[in-house]
Amino acid sequence: MVLAVKEINTFYGLSHILFGVSLEVRQSETVCILGRNGVGKTTTLRSIMGLAPPRSGSIKFKGEEIRGKQPFDIYRLGIGLVPEDRIIFPDLTVHENLEIAVKKGERRGSMEGWTIEKVQRLFPILKARDKQWGGTLSGGEQQMLTIARTLMGNPRLLLLDEPSEGLAPLVVKAIEEQILLLKKEGMTILLSEQNSNLALKISDRGYILEKGLVAWQGAVSELKGDPEIMKNYLGL
Repeated sequence: MVLAVKEINTFYGLSHILFGVSLEVRQSETVCILGRNGVGKTTTLRSIMGLAPPRSGSIKFKGEEIRGKQPFDIYRLGIGLVPEDRIIFPDLTVHENLEIAVKKGERRGSMEGWTIEKVQRLFPILKARDKQWGGTLSGGEQQMLTIARTLMGNPRLLLLDEPSEGLAPLVVKAIEEQILLLKKEGMTILLSEQNSNLALKISDRGYILEKGLVAWQGAVSELKGDPEIMKNYLGL
């Protein structure tokens, strides 16, 4: 088991956001967290990354308890977060944004360490924009750069927070294809996504959150075959 989250309770100040959330992610699996806005999807990823530490519960990564660790320690263990707000360095070039995140690669199962050349093969537009300032990129290009920069840290687990947020349909399709390529590479992925259609295309299993609780969990194939669940929780 790559990630095992058990009964976490997360608060923002006095506001109780996550109520005993549990989930699992296995090796080379893509798992999605679905639900309407404000149900706790982003908070779940932030809790795993240590940015919103749960007050109780357990988060184990590769069998090691990480609840209570600092975000930079969690990153060093092998978890990479692609945040919803696409934080890049606008005054650095695309190449410099990638170079600043370089981490010495190591062979991990079927995957090798990520290099600038390798992420440019995954995102060809980044090679074309190599010398362009980060702040001049389109929203879709910034999203690709954020994912690529996270990959430079050679994560064993990639957390994607709303990767299609605010992007045009053609760009969303490109992101979908690139995530599928990551799956073929053997990457283990946990994503939160408001765009249920995208998430269901690329995921193996899913969890639906409702008011900070896990309302449903199972294989994506099961979810697609249950129109009542799709309508009640996802509005599809």
